[in-house]
Amino acid sequence: MALTDFIGKQFIDVIEWTEAGDGTLAWRYPMAGHEIQHGASLTVRESQLAMFVDDGRVADVFGPGRHRLTTQTLPVLTYLQHWDKLFQSPFKSDVYFFSTRQQLDRRWGTTQPVTIRDPDFGAVRLRAFGNYAFRIADAKRFHTEVSGTRERYTVDDIDGALRGLMLQHISDAVAGSGLPFLDLAANQVEFAGRLRDAAAAAFDRLGLALEAVTVQNLSLPEELQKVLDQKIGMGMVGGDMGRFMQYQTAQAIPKFAEGAGSGGGGIAGDAMGLGAGVALGQVMAQQLSQGLQGSHAAAAAGAAQAAAPAGLKPDEVMATIEKLADLKAKGILTEEEFSTKKAELLKKLV
Repeated sequence: MALTDFIGKQFIDVIEWTEAGDGTLAWRYPMAGHEIQHGASLTVRESQLAMFVDDGRVADVFGPGRHRLTTQTLPVLTYLQHWDKLFQSPFKSDVYFFSTRQQLDRRWGTTQPVTIRDPDFGAVRLRAFGNYAFRIADAKRFHTEVSGTRERYTVDDIDGALRGLMLQHISDAVAGSGLPFLDLAANQVEFAGRLRDAAAAAFDRLGLALEAVTVQNLSLPEELQKVLDQKIGMGMVGGDMGRFMQYQTAQAIPKFAEGAGSGGGGIAGDAMGLGAGVALGQVMAQQLSQGLQGSHAAAAAGAAQAAAPAGLKPDEVMATIEKLADLKAKGILTEEEFSTKKAELLKKLV
């Protein structure tokens, strides 16, 4: 083997990193026991940083461009190695490259509901998910705090930790906004901005910059969503409890009809039908004339009298009264209507 070939294999005169794909944050140049030639060329591309490390101590950091490695361009390494100004020998040093491109479309989301305080609902549990983007802003800090001496450090290696930081600051973002849940859900852009502000400092401590945060969904668990739907229903009727009960009754009537159609006959079915009929009369009361109400009530009473059996068993009567009492408790029957029907049923005991 020629002497020039031997020397060429031992000394490195060009140092560069061509990224083979996405997802690599830090990469260590493979020295394999070789030394760097004095005056060697270091090429750092846009969206990259290069850093020299001497015996575990961070030395010089280079930004984009082509750099000739001498004592003048390596002042920190020169100091650490105690070189004089005329030093021109090959030297050893670890060289790390860092990608400063934005790492896009990273996902975050709550695996379990997060409990927060809300001005409208008190303590609520919300679910949220979205995306975020980050980049390496401080290569030295990222190296010392995160990547260390590993040959390659990827986005997937830190993904779980960053997602945890995002979730950890959801409560801080909500508390800092001072807005109720309904306002946050209606303005997800503002909530995303507050979440970014709340989590940015934690990213900075790792040498990272949190560039963007998006919120794709903000919701309550199913049981709390039902409460919210009721609150919206109250708002639709202006907070009037009477009108709200009419609204609730109108929502319940199809369920009663469905139960009757599926074979819910007998006295219990009649009681349910009675409650639905009375409630429907209440809903329509403001739309019908007094005379029409009277004729309707008379017809209903006649039909009930004709349909009623001559005699009822005691257990059937008691079951019917219990059903009527349940309808009264829910506000569908009035006290007067309940008492009247109860008296009629008690008269029919065998």
